[in-house]
Amino acid sequence: MHLSLQPKHRVPPPLRGESHLKKGFTLIEIVIVLLVIGVITAGVIASLMINDSERTLTTQSGEIELLAKKARTVAILNQKPYAIEFHPGSVKLVPFTQSSNNERTTAQGNEIGGTSSESSQHTGIQETINIDPDIQLTIRHWNTEKFLIPDEKNVPVWRFDPDGLCEPITVRLVMEKSYAQDTYHPLTATIADSELEAY
Repeated sequence: MHLSLQPKHRVPPPLRGESHLKKGFTLIEIVIVLLVIGVITAGVIASLMINDSERTLTTQSGEIELLAKKARTVAILNQKPYAIEFHPGSVKLVPFTQSSNNERTTAQGNEIGGTSSESSQHTGIQETINIDPDIQLTIRHWNTEKFLIPDEKNVPVWRFDPDGLCEPITVRLVMEKSYAQDTYHPLTATIADSELEAY
């Protein structure tokens, strides 16, 4: 019987620092993954712990700003003055001729133009947003120091003219120890200056 000798294939030895089998992760890779998971978890927990009062105040402030922008736009498009009335628990957009008769002067006592609601021929655009019952809403007219608390006898009126101008009022929303205070720009009816303190 004849056996042929065939050369055996030899596997070259591994280079220094190199291994044939890479199974598992290195310690550095595990630490990096754990750090990434920790950062993501911390972000999620922080977003869940955002103060409820901050969220509520920011939402209400945004709704009032949107209503102010709408009042300005409607006044320009219809070429008629519109008003935002501040009632206890709500803010209403109405045609100025249908606004509250309780306030027909500016904060300095000057006469406000417009006709009474009895002479109005059409209802116009109206919209109401509700204010959270836990929030106290107060208004400060331009060039005054005192904040007014709306009630049924005293309904502050914010006028929007067809030329796009409005009074630069300040709206303050208070919820327990937290508050949001927004001062509106007379040319754009957007918030020009804002403060937010949430606890």
